[in-house]
Amino acid sequence: MMELYHNDLSICAQKVRLALAEKGLAFESRHLDLKIGESHSPDYLKLNPKGVVPTLVDRGRPIGESTIINEYLDEAYPEHPLRPADLLERTDMRRWVMLTDTGLSGACGLVSFAIAFRHEYTMAPTWKAPEKRAARAVLIEKGLEHPGAPQAVLAYDQFLSDLARQLDQSPWIAGRSFSLAEAALIPYVRRLEDMALAWMWEEAKDRASITRWYAACKARPGFRGISDWAPQALHALMKEKGLEARPRMEELLRAARAPS
Repeated sequence: MMELYHNDLSICAQKVRLALAEKGLAFESRHLDLKIGESHSPDYLKLNPKGVVPTLVDRGRPIGESTIINEYLDEAYPEHPLRPADLLERTDMRRWVMLTDTGLSGACGLVSFAIAFRHEYTMAPTWKAPEKRAARAVLIEKGLEHPGAPQAVLAYDQFLSDLARQLDQSPWIAGRSFSLAEAALIPYVRRLEDMALAWMWEEAKDRASITRWYAACKARPGFRGISDWAPQALHALMKEKGLEARPRMEELLRAARAPS
């Protein structure tokens, strides 16, 4: 059986668990606690020298990088395919998947940390290695007042606009079928929902297609890749801090959208 080294809340791990659930593939869970540095243990670094999750081990060989893992799964286990048969739709799928590695991941990380995760440092300041805390000191202190926050919020908002325009034209991101584009991007929409930021599409008339699409995604078996691994205590913190952050988020969006 395949082994998956992962973390419950990791966006990249969610992407792979979504694909595994959609394809009906079982795996042995190797859950890593990132807060205490398990992804940097000597044994894990032999599998993934970058010390990041997820890592899939299949047929005795470790595979890293969530985008590559999902492509591998669909090629190695072709039942329940997650790549469109139409080559142009498959090209669209890859273009959308690339968003996660060309800016969206960074925007998600900064917004998530600025709103919610930084408060874990406040409540338990020793749970991260000192060098990690030092590297994030400004973000821990300033939250959404961090200099990079406006750009990250705007990037996330632009992603939602682009997604809505695409879903106005087709039922799924890459055309007629659920694909690896969904597996790649659902976690980023879910992260906003976790932080009580679903108003960013639910209250926007030009983003109604996201509401329809997201409801369809949540009804699919693949969504268990997220929902079955939901850390309740952290979700409560994310929701609380997201509700508190709404006025500042709205302010940042108004400023970003204002004519220059």
